[in-house]
Amino acid sequence: MTGRRAAGQAVNGGVPGAVDDAVVVGGGAAGLCLAHWLARNGTAVTLVEAPDGPLRPPERTWCYWEAGTGPFEEAVTASWQRLRVRGTDGVVIESDPAPLRYRMVRSGPFERLVHSRLAAAPGARLVRATVHEVREAACGAEVRCTTPGGRPLTLRGGHVFDSRPLRGTPPHRTLLLQHFRGWFVRTAAPRFDPAVADLMDFRVPQPRHGLAFGYVLPLAPDRALVEYTEFSRAPLTTGAYESALRQYTGSVLRLGRFTVESAEQGVIPMTDARFPRRTGRTLFRIGAAGGATRPATGYTFAAVQRQSRAVAAALHRGRPGVPPPHGRRALAMDAVLLRALDTGRVDGPRFFTDLFRRVPIERLLRFLDGGSTPWEEFGIGLRTPVGPMLRTAAELPFLARRATGRSEESHR
Repeated sequence: MTGRRAAGQAVNGGVPGAVDDAVVVGGGAAGLCLAHWLARNGTAVTLVEAPDGPLRPPERTWCYWEAGTGPFEEAVTASWQRLRVRGTDGVVIESDPAPLRYRMVRSGPFERLVHSRLAAAPGARLVRATVHEVREAACGAEVRCTTPGGRPLTLRGGHVFDSRPLRGTPPHRTLLLQHFRGWFVRTAAPRFDPAVADLMDFRVPQPRHGLAFGYVLPLAPDRALVEYTEFSRAPLTTGAYESALRQYTGSVLRLGRFTVESAEQGVIPMTDARFPRRTGRTLFRIGAAGGATRPATGYTFAAVQRQSRAVAAALHRGRPGVPPPHGRRALAMDAVLLRALDTGRVDGPRFFTDLFRRVPIERLLRFLDGGSTPWEEFGIGLRTPVGPMLRTAAELPFLARRATGRSEESHR
């Protein structure tokens, strides 16, 4: 498919009557990734982002693992060659997942990188506007919005890819929330090893339902992102997160004197809901709204990259569509784990600690990214509490899906 809009049209403004090959709604990770790959394929694309104000989310952190150097390496804030998990008893499991490397991307630098690439692409433009309606039209699809100055604006494209968060979670059997608050801290003395990231540190008080852990991403010997995270049914108050972080940084990490330079907070739905990726003949959902969040972990960024490349390639071939971001086997296994955690049949801290202890970390990360073989998955399954997991798998087909809960945009 070739771009239908004339090259060189202005960024940050709508062009009356123009019809793009695609309009991408939302400037989060999914929208930015897809706009990047569409523009790279020569597709005429408009990316519409919310203007400055309450609809624009604060800066966020996205993490993923990848081998080699990826297309967005310039936006990587930090990366780690070694990963660590700590059990409730303090046992340390540290591994090198080579050839994979754990990476952190901050939304600000990532947005600036993609914007610069779109500005250099002849068929791409960026529009700042508030979207009110997405609908099918004679040209394909229309996006009705309002500019920051209050002027109505209609964007037209052959197809629309919408990454805005859903208002509610689709019907599901299990819905847990991964909710967290993190501090970017600077310590008075060196306290961190910049070569090692702590993925899960279970040396925190465990809630009555679900599990909790610390998450430490060192940026320098005296700087790090330190998070308190829970997997449970309801988020905490900001005060409760702050109290948990004070306990973790003081009693567990023993950071001494430090300053909090900034903070971030978020909620990620972990659910076995089925997310429709097509809402009309020319209307699609992408990103977390299209099911890109891995149900058992909350990670989204790597799946968004894979999905975006596939969508751009399909549209370029004239066969538009949004492929499933995760395979059926992965989703089935995740559904069993979520149910087992939600019912309390498995002890969360022990489950994850044993998994990282018993499975080579490179294989485990490939499994969590959907890149493992059926034989590898069978081996991983044998290293979980087999009885409770089989009992859970047997009951899942008989459970009704219900429509309750609320969905938020994925944070990492």
